[in-house]
Amino acid sequence: MSDTTLSAEAFLFDMDGTLVDSTKVVERTWRRFAERHRIDVEPILAVAHGRPARDTVAAFAVEGMDVDAETERLQSEEVDDVEGITEIPGAADLLASLDPDRWAVVTSAGTELALRRMESVGLPPPRVLVSADDVTVGKPDPEGYRKAAERLGVDPVAGIVFEDAEVGLLAARACGATPVVVGDHVGPAAEGLLRVPDLRSVRVRTIGDTGKMDLVITR
Repeated sequence: MSDTTLSAEAFLFDMDGTLVDSTKVVERTWRRFAERHRIDVEPILAVAHGRPARDTVAAFAVEGMDVDAETERLQSEEVDDVEGITEIPGAADLLASLDPDRWAVVTSAGTELALRRMESVGLPPPRVLVSADDVTVGKPDPEGYRKAAERLGVDPVAGIVFEDAEVGLLAARACGATPVVVGDHVGPAAEGLLRVPDLRSVRVRTIGDTGKMDLVITR
């Protein structure tokens, strides 16, 4: 085993697939959507991960669909459904080790849904949360990560982003942060990046009173 060390001033986390595994809920929700509108669900599942729900609804809207109303319905269903949601291994320990003013969550979920899912697996609510409710353009646009860095008072270039999806990795790269891939995602944006299967191999140590931290990944 060997260690890889990166320096940073802040840590920015995606949520679904990075801190929590909500795959079962997401698939149930989109399958119901597809059944209601007689749409093939597989193309939806292929692109929905990491994107705001409204963007996916709009992309697959059938004639006469009220996109806003359908999005609201989907979000309500997801907030009420936490069955099968689990913590990504190591997430709770890693977040507990961090200064609350030095990490943020940037998610394509809405604020209520993000807090509900984190609470359901015992993760602490972030002091800085940038959700789909806070941006005008979702991932792969870097707006969310830039806003989170600004709220933490750091330059995005000084941040490390943990992501599991192509659109999120593209957003991280676009804002200038250093991305780390969590999980087994394979795609152009993940090429050449550091990768961890989950968060158990990640730890952080503070560098004196400099405001900087070392991220240590054991592989």
